[in-house]
Amino acid sequence: MRKAAIYYKDFLAGILTETDDGDYTFQYDENFIAEHPKESISLTMPVQSKAYTEKRLFPFFEGLIPEGWLLDIASKNWKINPNDRMGLLLACCQNCIGAVSVQPIPNEDV
Repeated sequence: MRKAAIYYKDFLAGILTETDDGDYTFQYDENFIAEHPKESISLTMPVQSKAYTEKRLFPFFEGLIPEGWLLDIASKNWKINPNDRMGLLLACCQNCIGAVSVQPIPNEDV
């Protein structure tokens, strides 16, 4: 299982999780819900207390991953399969342009 802390501006917005089955969940942080109820990370993912779940990486997060020649450079430099979307998100999206950033959460099992 891999996890990432998702920040909106300088605030922890929530946690993105890839399960061992390859499913994805995004759960807004309780403090973010209380303090920023109208500041969602995406129009397709409004702030709510219920977790979002998908079989594939959410389109919003897919949009943060580089494309084209930049994707080729990232996957070769970090030796990440271009189909490993969560791996690319964790490696490439810590300093995104815009208000959202992705910070890997170390695996607790290690």
